[in-house]
Amino acid sequence: MLEAGLYLIPTQLSNVELDRVLPAHNIEVVRGIRHFVVESLREARRFLKKCDRNIDIDSLTFNELNEHSDLSDTAALEALLAPIAHGEPVGVISDAGCPAVADPGADLVAIAQRRNYKVFPLVGPSSILMSLMASGFNGQSFAFLGYLPVDSQARQARLKEMTRRIEREHQTQIFIEAPYRNNQLIADLASRLPAGMRLCVASDITGEKQSIVTRTMAQWKQARYDYHKIPTIFLLY
Repeated sequence: MLEAGLYLIPTQLSNVELDRVLPAHNIEVVRGIRHFVVESLREARRFLKKCDRNIDIDSLTFNELNEHSDLSDTAALEALLAPIAHGEPVGVISDAGCPAVADPGADLVAIAQRRNYKVFPLVGPSSILMSLMASGFNGQSFAFLGYLPVDSQARQARLKEMTRRIEREHQTQIFIEAPYRNNQLIADLASRLPAGMRLCVASDITGEKQSIVTRTMAQWKQARYDYHKIPTIFLLY
């Protein structure tokens, strides 16, 4: 029997066997949970069946929490944690990587903390940390910025601020882009940023086609590459 509490359950970043990226303990935890809060029902059901094909999916309770959810509805969020008050565990599953880190779940964790429920983060892959590990950049001071602005002026302002943080604070800047705009983003960065600034492009992390490459802007400007529609993390330093 699992302790009552909120269990943050990482999933794989790419289509690989689970034992390559998740410890066996996670599978045991999954088997002991009957109530789940998930980013998408389809992906969560697929993940659970990959954990153990003998899991009876139809006996489980699923509630979705994603970008379409009303995060201002505190009562609805608190209702998702109701099983904990009755002594049962609740699991949170995002579509890829670690829940509540650049993924849904943080608001639910905040409520659990306010209610003094136990929160159990499980071990699993984080594309943000894994890309930072392999970049060669400063791992003591870094910031994850999510998506850069689409508007040209706003993006230029953001890049100037990132450049300032790199130059003055030696802080690694980490961000993402819609996968179909990856190539365009690299070209844009290479044309706007100082030639000596370094960009690390980390794609398909943990996957069969994993590629983590660090080059100066001058080198990226001359390089041939194709990251179209591949999940990718970008780091500047």
